[in-house]
Amino acid sequence: MDLFVDLPASQKGSHMSRNLELISEIIDSNIQKPVSDLETLCAKTAELLLKRHEYATFSEVKAEGDYFLERTYPSGKKGMEPYKIIAEAKAEKKGETKKLIGVKVVGMTTCPCAMEVVQKLEAQNKKTLSPTHNQRNMGTLMIEIPRDNHSVDADDLIEIVEKAFSSPTYSILKRKEEGELVINAHRKPKFVEDVVRDMLRAVLKKYKHLPDDILVIARSESEESIHKHNAFAERITTLGELRK
Repeated sequence: MDLFVDLPASQKGSHMSRNLELISEIIDSNIQKPVSDLETLCAKTAELLLKRHEYATFSEVKAEGDYFLERTYPSGKKGMEPYKIIAEAKAEKKGETKKLIGVKVVGMTTCPCAMEVVQKLEAQNKKTLSPTHNQRNMGTLMIEIPRDNHSVDADDLIEIVEKAFSSPTYSILKRKEEGELVINAHRKPKFVEDVVRDMLRAVLKKYKHLPDDILVIARSESEESIHKHNAFAERITTLGELRK
């Protein structure tokens, strides 16, 4: 967890021990009575920070944790796959507390550019499944939601991000399944920008009921296999802007 408060011009530094005391108390409390979700924990913590730091007018809390979902492997067997769940909350002393729920998902993309070049070099028909290089992609999706709105679930966000990749990835794959996964990924080559576009398109479809001012953050980063750099795409927008 990361905790932040603003400082008035007249104060040299914050009382950081208050942050540690607050976290200790929250942990002790939640052992006895668990919270409903991570973003609500962040929101409550952000509000308590403003009470502890009487000089502060704004607070922000960020949290990240390991998260597991049951998945069906290509073999048909089931197992637990790891993800990251992330949450943020921002509180103003004389304003509204807002919170964000999000996920980080690891998947796979295949490069459209290299595939096109291979097609030209080999003078192949574009309908042929040409080889290209693979990339491990980290997709991040976050949605800002009103304080008392519980209509956004991390499981749904994970589904959205995974479907935006060329292919999901799995902890356990047999050799035949590895080959089939690579072939299927080659049927959906994507740039990092494509992953972001597909995430945002799915968000619009899924969350028609949320208002226009809701913030949406979508990121896609590919660990390039044939370059020394990574490829990165990001869109920070609102549902209203996307709807337009």
